[in-house]
Amino acid sequence: MDTGSWAVVASAVGSAFLASLVEVVEAFTIILAVGTLRGWRPAVVGTLIALAVLGLLIVLLGPLINLVPLPVLQLVIGMLLLVFGLGWLRKAILRAAGIIPFHDEEAIFASETTRLAEVARHHTSLDWIAGLTAFKAVLLEGLEVVFIVLAVGAGRALLWPAAVGALAACAGILCVGAIIHRPLARVPENSLKFGVGVMLSAFGLFWTGEGIGVSWPGRDLALLAFIGLFLSVSLAALSLVRRKSMVAL
Repeated sequence: MDTGSWAVVASAVGSAFLASLVEVVEAFTIILAVGTLRGWRPAVVGTLIALAVLGLLIVLLGPLINLVPLPVLQLVIGMLLLVFGLGWLRKAILRAAGIIPFHDEEAIFASETTRLAEVARHHTSLDWIAGLTAFKAVLLEGLEVVFIVLAVGAGRALLWPAAVGALAACAGILCVGAIIHRPLARVPENSLKFGVGVMLSAFGLFWTGEGIGVSWPGRDLALLAFIGLFLSVSLAALSLVRRKSMVAL
């Protein structure tokens, strides 16, 4: 495998790992709130059912993706990745500039615990509501993980490397969470989202170009140039937004 191909593989694994890390942290916070307030049985049951649904979705989508011509797949996925990645970048820049608040896992944990406790006052049995809460959290965050794995891996038959990156993130968060048994508030979530936004946007531009037949200079190494480009532009945008927000104050 040449240097360019290694760059694509490493970028796919890294993107899937970092993006999954963010999503799993958010899901874990809600699962922890459910387990702490109502016990781990409904939390585990809800989580396992959601994982089963996600697994079924992957089994169904996998063969379908192989039926789509590669240029069409790259074009569609590339455009979706651009929209997705630029959306993450926009929010990360606004949070870093102080325009919108940071994602606070401690606050989410407290809010979810309060909500479940309030529901418990009006229901004699909260197990099914607690299980449903865990199910929704894992399913919604998991859908984003599945999309990212499929998106960054399908363009070059890198589904397995991308899946390994996602599974590594899931295993890491679950192990750390089980040990400390509290919300992972110290994870630099906004910085991770900034980095993931850069990488997804770079993949989006790369796949879109390949989908319409563009022959990138340097071939696969062009992906690294796109990562550097989006990073530089994003940092410049962050600096500009910060200056404007300070002037407005």
